[in-house]
Amino acid sequence: MWVRRVFYGWMIPAAFVLPLWLLVGWGVFNAGGWAFLWVLFLAIPSVFIGQLLLTLLVRARGTVRAERAVSWWDVLGFGVWHALTIALGFFNQAWWAPVMVLTIIVGLALFWLELVQLWREAKPSAVLMRTTEGIGYIPAQTPPPPRPATSDRDVIVITERPPAV
Repeated sequence: MWVRRVFYGWMIPAAFVLPLWLLVGWGVFNAGGWAFLWVLFLAIPSVFIGQLLLTLLVRARGTVRAERAVSWWDVLGFGVWHALTIALGFFNQAWWAPVMVLTIIVGLALFWLELVQLWREAKPSAVLMRTTEGIGYIPAQTPPPPRPATSDRDVIVITERPPAV
């Protein structure tokens, strides 16, 4: 559970740290001028906005807010995506392009994973009640008592007279 909670707490800072790492990696590994333009105008904004969007999708789920922990699918998806983003910051010409393509594919797959999880949680299902012993089902409502037959009730008929001219 602590791993899932660590990822829950890491998601907002990751929106700032990962783009910063791409900028620092460019400077440390001497990536060049074109890489600087790529980092400045494409990588930093897309990683920042993508991470914030994914974080909002994760935190929109009720179970994540209640437990203050992401799901194991989130841990796997964000772990792979963050590892690939960090690998991009090393700017090694031998494997940089395939890692970039893979990072984009994993980012898009993570987006769809978050949408699917959000949809599954938002879909109506059994109603649960939290108790001190754990989770219990809310019993079905008892049907309302039958209504009396119409002949047993008073019926009042009101007729309107046309206005006098």
